[in-house]
Amino acid sequence: MRIALFHDLPSGGAKRTLHELVKRLAQRHDIDLYTLATADEEFCDLRPWLHARHEFPFGPSPLFRRPFGRLNQLQRWRDLVRLDGLSRRIAAAVDAGRYDVLLAEPSMWTQAPPLLQYAATPSVYHCHEPARALHEDGLHRRDAGDWRRAIDGIDPLIGLYRRRAVHTDRHATRAARCVLANSRFTCDRVRELYGVEARVLYNGVDTERFRPAADGSLRRGVLSVGALQPAKGFDFVIDSLAYLPSATRPPLHLVSNHAAPGERDHLTRLAAARGVELTIEVGVADEVLAQRYAAAALFAYAPHREPFGLAPLEAMACATPVVGVAEGGVPESVRDGETGLLVARDPRRFAAAIQSLLDDAAARRRLGERARAAVVCDWTWERAAAQLEDELHGVMSSPRDARSGSRASRAHLADPSTRVK
Repeated sequence: MRIALFHDLPSGGAKRTLHELVKRLAQRHDIDLYTLATADEEFCDLRPWLHARHEFPFGPSPLFRRPFGRLNQLQRWRDLVRLDGLSRRIAAAVDAGRYDVLLAEPSMWTQAPPLLQYAATPSVYHCHEPARALHEDGLHRRDAGDWRRAIDGIDPLIGLYRRRAVHTDRHATRAARCVLANSRFTCDRVRELYGVEARVLYNGVDTERFRPAADGSLRRGVLSVGALQPAKGFDFVIDSLAYLPSATRPPLHLVSNHAAPGERDHLTRLAAARGVELTIEVGVADEVLAQRYAAAALFAYAPHREPFGLAPLEAMACATPVVGVAEGGVPESVRDGETGLLVARDPRRFAAAIQSLLDDAAARRRLGERARAAVVCDWTWERAAAQLEDELHGVMSSPRDARSGSRASRAHLADPSTRVK
């Protein structure tokens, strides 16, 4: 196949997923990348695997400082208008290339990329998550008073931007001939928000990179991984650890690819107030991240309605048992009592689960060994890439008016979360 790929991803799990898939698809197919200048190409660099690369210039409009900050929503609205025009150019370039299929990844500016609305090339949208900031409350920390939130509710510029953003994301998602999502949970959300039937394409793990320490060194402390932002629930992990006895309370180590403004200071202050020893690392190399997984006694994971969560699988590949909140897509990868422990979002119950594993080295070892075996068996990038290849072939040959879910698929055969053990 000749594949046109679009992405404008920052660093993070979505870019890591794309890197692993492209690396495998490129062994059998030609892949040309269409991207914006704002994409992060250094993190999980795709360039060694590409046949050609086409970059389009784009940069966000400058934002105003106080007291003119409310005009920033107008600037963001203007960016969406500019991106729409640019997306028409990209779509025309893709169509002129006469590719067999277009694989579109999310854009950091619009979530679903607008070119899906304009490209005639058969398209697959790989939706790692819906535009949560547009559809869910509570994803940002609210330090302002009630008066500030009341003004936000009637600010016409905020409404102008949100309407345009929601329109762009919804119409682009619906325009794709096929939508792939990373979990059944995400498929359900896509159906609820967009009225589209998505199909599950589970992620995988590089089990050679993420593996237990060869020297069997002593494991210590609790690890959690993810972007430093409110939706990742690190404050919940800190609150939970505070319920453990201070004399034996384990240290918490956070590893992040990105930090939202003020979040690091907030978590540092919270940990100090709760008596939790906290270490934060931002922007570590993959080799260091693998070492952190392998050195931890257990992995704590408590994001709010996480669409899937690649980090628990990476921890499991390192034979590190997971204690997670049983919501979002996490129960699709972590099997409670077999490869980790899942509990409700209650800090006392979460603390009790952590304590139970800290007190029982045999249970930690047993869960860790089972977790590693499950990942090696079920969660490989080779499986994910083979399924994606199958989906691309299917879309390429499907009728033009076909939409997601209209074809028979082998996806159920590759669903590791439902395999009988």
